[in-house]
Amino acid sequence: MSGTAQDLLQRHRLTISDYHRMGEAGILHEDSRVELIEGELIDMAPIGSQHAGTVKQLSRLFNLAASQAAIVSTQDPIILDKHSEPEPDIMLLRPRDDFYKSSHPRPDDVLLIIEVADTSLQYDRAIKIPLYARHGISEVWLVDLLYKRLILFRSPLKDGYQEVFSPRALDALSPRLLPGAILDLSGLF
Repeated sequence: MSGTAQDLLQRHRLTISDYHRMGEAGILHEDSRVELIEGELIDMAPIGSQHAGTVKQLSRLFNLAASQAAIVSTQDPIILDKHSEPEPDIMLLRPRDDFYKSSHPRPDDVLLIIEVADTSLQYDRAIKIPLYARHGISEVWLVDLLYKRLILFRSPLKDGYQEVFSPRALDALSPRLLPGAILDLSGLF
């Protein structure tokens, strides 16, 4: 018999419907720190003060810069497909009259995703960012708190992003799909 024990185990992928039913049944609570990624429940790391403060800082800067051109969504879900509903730290969304009350955003609604990473750096780089690329998210910014750098991912492909770079100057950055929102992130680190 060939294969590992892992290969022999039957795995059951959860759908978003299963995930939401678990919440309705009280199995998962609103404050449960999990994400549904490719059918699996993934524990999210606790949020430290540096991470939380950086998310607040970025949220404020984007609210000021984007004005009416985008909705700034903080730590809210996005439906990527029937098996994935991650919760990015920040999303810039296309404006919608209902502010996404009728449904969570989907990839076509996203102008930019931002992930803030300290303990989650490897997970964000290896799992979440490639997942966003596979679903056509046009741009992702990774705020790397460990190495004090911003990494931009643009032009999604099936296995990652075609453009990956760290800008030297952080004083005048704009998301590709929202060029009028110019941000000064020089005080980020």
